[in-house]
Order: sequence, then structure tokens, then C-alpha cells
Amino acid sequence: MQFEKILESGVNGKAPVIKLNSGYDIPMVGLGTYSLRGDTCVYSVRTAIQNGYRLIDTASYYGNEREVGEGIRKSGVPREEIFVTTKLYPNQYSYAAKAIDDALDKLDIGYIDMMLLHHPASNDVSSYQAIEKAVQDGKVRSAGVSCYYIQETNRFLPKVRIKPALIQNEIHPYYQDSRVIEHIRSCDITVQGWYPLGGRGYTKALLNHKILCRLAEIHGKSPAQIILRWNLQRGVVVIPGSSNEKHICENISIFDFSLTNDEMEMIAGLNKDEKHDWY
Repeated sequence: MQFEKILESGVNGKAPVIKLNSGYDIPMVGLGTYSLRGDTCVYSVRTAIQNGYRLIDTASYYGNEREVGEGIRKSGVPREEIFVTTKLYPNQYSYAAKAIDDALDKLDIGYIDMMLLHHPASNDVSSYQAIEKAVQDGKVRSAGVSCYYIQETNRFLPKVRIKPALIQNEIHPYYQDSRVIEHIRSCDITVQGWYPLGGRGYTKALLNHKILCRLAEIHGKSPAQIILRWNLQRGVVVIPGSSNEKHICENISIFDFSLTNDEMEMIAGLNKDEKHDWY
């Protein structure tokens, strides 16, 4: 498999990294913070980092950048070891430069490793150009976008100076998006999956699918670990979210087994082209 050698470098509790086209390394497993608020967010971020996570994903829209920054500072792990992603929401695109400075202020961690556009909208090109300027100024290290598929990517790339280092899209066994993943990767852009476990209101049913439960039993793992491992073997970076310490530790403990080609095909057969969010 294409990413087999990279995955061999991972150990339970610490994810392997892949190199972005910007030259920086990004861990292949991180913590998503969409639903985390207040002290719960601070605790979850700190707990994740203390248990080996080195990738934390947030966004202005989540309303928790301050708490994410606090969790990072309280973790006891040096800032330079942690990769932090945040995003500009479309209602910020008209004043993107200020919004970037606002994110830096809220996070209070010195710089942002990856700044994404949340999804396509009016002024997305000019907003991305503000991110490019922030990269030039050392405020941001890598630029990227989210919810850009084949048409959106092809429209966007000729209009910007710095090629996105990463595109973050909805990806899970019911929405595998294989054609889009192949296209993005052909552009030398890393693919990251949000909703890797199905997303709000869909996770329970997905984790109870009989095929995933059967594979979990075979490998002595949970269905969530099977899904995350499947993503990694496809070369998709994952950012599962949780406030449960057991689940946080479980989600990064996926480097002591691998799925066979036949098992990967079994999961491929679950695809329904079923999106669980609108963008």
C-alpha cells in the first residue's frame, strides 16, 4: 500500500507524520475540536497532547480558539512540537487579514501551523491571498482550504500564488470520495478527513455496522479504530473529536495492526456517496 512505510513509523500513542508541499510535517492523526467548549475543550486538548497527539484542529466558527490555546499551553509539551490548524469562516473573508490576527490573539501560541478557508464562498480568493501574506510574514506556516472538491479545486488553484498544502473534506465509510481524493493527491495536496466516524447523529449507526464490528473482533480493536486505520491506509489524515479520555487514547492507538487488501475492499463496499453535512 502507498502509505505502508509511513504508517510503520507510527507507534500507539504517537502518530507518524507526512510532509506537506509547504515543507512542514503534519501528524496523520489529530484531535478535532468542533463540539468542544469551555473547560471541556481545555481538558480534552491538554489530555490529547499529554497522550501523544501533536495535531489539534480548530476554527473561528467553533468558538473555542482561546480554549484550544490554553489546553496547548497547559499540556507541558513545547509549542514547536504541536501542529495547530484553524480556519476562517466565510463571514470573515471580507476582512481576512484582521481575522487572522484575531485568531493569533485568541490562540496565543505565537504562530499558526495551518490556516484554512472553511468552505468556498464570495471573496475566498482574496481571503486566501491574506493567508498567503500571513505566510510571508511568518504568522502562518501553511495555507489550505476545506470543502473543495474537483470543480472547486480546479477553479481555485490558478487564482492563487501558494498551492494549498492541504484540503480538508468530509470522508467516512459512507462517503468515501475516492475520485476527489485521487484528484487532490494528483495536485500534490494532502487530504484530511473531517467526520471520519460519520459525524453528528450518524456515528452510532456507523460504529454498529456488522462489517466494521466483525473486523474489530478479528483485530481486537474497536470499530472506530478500524475506520481510522482504513483512512490512514488510504493516505487520509484524520481528526476524530472526543472529550472522553478513553476514546482520545483509543483513537491514536491504531499503529499495532493493519488491514489486509481484502479487508480494505470490504470497507470500500460500504460507500453510499452519503454526505452528512451540506458543504
